[in-house]
Amino acid sequence: MNPLFTFRGKPPAVVEILCGVGFAVAVIGLWEAASRLGWIAPTFLPSPSRVATAAWTMLTQQHLLWHAGVSTLRVWVAFLIAAAMAVPIGILMSSYRIVGASIEPTIDFIRYLPVPALVPLSIIWFGVGEETKIFLLWLGTFFQLVLLVADDARRVPHEWVETARTLGGSSHAVLTDVVFRAMAPTLVDNLRITLGWCWTYLILAEIVAADSGLGFVIWSARRFVKTPEVMAGVVVIGIIGLLTDQILRAVHRRLFRYL
Repeated sequence: MNPLFTFRGKPPAVVEILCGVGFAVAVIGLWEAASRLGWIAPTFLPSPSRVATAAWTMLTQQHLLWHAGVSTLRVWVAFLIAAAMAVPIGILMSSYRIVGASIEPTIDFIRYLPVPALVPLSIIWFGVGEETKIFLLWLGTFFQLVLLVADDARRVPHEWVETARTLGGSSHAVLTDVVFRAMAPTLVDNLRITLGWCWTYLILAEIVAADSGLGFVIWSARRFVKTPEVMAGVVVIGIIGLLTDQILRAVHRRLFRYL
C-alpha cells in the first residue's frame, strides 16, 4: 500500500519536504491573491510582497538582524536558565514523593498566574534593565517545563527502576543511568516545545522600556500603524522559530536513532 495514504505511514523524506514547501507556497499565494483582489484591507493584512519589501528595508536600513540577534540571545539565556533549573527539580519531584508534595502545589499556583499581570512587580523587583526581560521569559517557561519533566520521569517503567535496585544500583545511579536516560527522548521533545513557548513571551518582555529586540521593533511599528513592518517582525520570529525547531529535530533524530 502507498505509504502516503497509509495510517502512520512514513513517506520518503523528499516527499515530506515537498509537501511542506508546497503547502506553504499555496498559503502565501492565496494570501497574496486575497490582498491584491481587495478581499482584505492592506491596513489589516498587507500582502506578502509588501511584507517582504518592508523586511528588506528593515534589514538594510534599520538593523533588523541586530534586533533579531538581541531577541535570540534573551530567549536562549532565559530558556537555558529555566531548563537548568527545571530538569533536576522535575526529576526529584517524581523520584521523591516528599519533594513533589512540597513543591508541586506552589508550582501549580504560580503556573496559572498570568505573566502580564506580573510585569509591574518585575519592574519593581529588577528595574527596567535586561534582568526584567530575562525574568519574564523565564517565568513563562520554567513553571510549565518543570511539570513536563516530572511527568517524563514518572513515565519511566517502575520495573526498570526495580531491576536497577536489585542489581545493586545506588539512588544516584538509578536517577542518572536509568531514569534520565529513559526519559531523554521525551525530555528533548519537551525542551523543544517549551523553547517555542519562551518565544511567545518575547513581545511582552521587550515592551518593558526596551530599545532593542524584535518585540521593540514590532511594538514601535504598531504605534504608527505600520502593518507591513509589524508583519515583517512577526515573520522573522516565525522563521527563527522554524529554523531552531528543525535543528532540534535533527539533533533528536541523531541522538535517538533507535526510536
